[in-house]
Amino acid sequence: VREHLDTGGKRLRARLALSALEALGHGREAGIGWAAACELLHNATLVHDDLQDGDRVRRGRPTVWARHGAAQAVNAGDLLLMLPFLALERVAAPPETRWLLARALAAHAAAVARGQAAELALADEARVGWTEYRRVAEGKTGPLFQLPVEGAALLAGRPPGEAREVAAPFAKLGMLFQLQDDVLDLYGEKGRGVPGSDLREGKVSALVVEHLALHPGDAPWLHGLLRLPREETPDAEVERAIRRFRDGGALERVLTRICTAAAEALRAPALAGEPGVRALAAELVDVALAPIVGVRPGAAG
Repeated sequence: VREHLDTGGKRLRARLALSALEALGHGREAGIGWAAACELLHNATLVHDDLQDGDRVRRGRPTVWARHGAAQAVNAGDLLLMLPFLALERVAAPPETRWLLARALAAHAAAVARGQAAELALADEARVGWTEYRRVAEGKTGPLFQLPVEGAALLAGRPPGEAREVAAPFAKLGMLFQLQDDVLDLYGEKGRGVPGSDLREGKVSALVVEHLALHPGDAPWLHGLLRLPREETPDAEVERAIRRFRDGGALERVLTRICTAAAEALRAPALAGEPGVRALAAELVDVALAPIVGVRPGAAG
């Protein structure tokens, strides 16, 4: 567990929790335990995700399962799932508030597990459209962006329903980060060792969905590529997909989806009366867009 946490990362969920407390007019100090809980839960999902996806490198270093085996990766991920609840002991809040935080942790952790299961099931679907992709992506990524803000609102004294409402737009921003991740897998740097990890593990990414919508005749080739065992996926075929997605218009469509998702999240009615929280959402949009600013689509065709 320490090895995994020492690999670094942006600590984005922890920072989001503390910044949300500040935006809601509450002191950051009261939320340090909550910030730690959110970050630990996120890292639990990464350990399990790496094992399920077969990723051997994360943040430029071997993943837990690659170094210690699948069984120990399951154990490490399970431990990281439990530690957030122990971290709540460090939250300076009444017992009833800590109970609400624990309930939120459990609910959003369960939502992530359902989203991950749905993503794995996508690979077995003959046809996947944008509606199906969006449902799965929001289910997998959105909960851990909503959770830090929802907990911060609870700590700031908001009732549970109001806390969920003010945090809900951040679940939409989770979709934005999933799209960013899909693009960086082929056109950027994710710290996974080689480009095309998603293709090599058979994942149906946004680029796959958009390319097949534009070029259904490529379905036999692309589905065949996704079904290959990871270690048998030729680099030349990954390079071909990179070119086809760029020149065939899929990359351009995904970049447009990213801009649309950002605008939709910032227009959420729940943010209208929360200028500090809306400013925080805008900062998060900037964080999501920064790594893909230099990505440019080619000519459609």
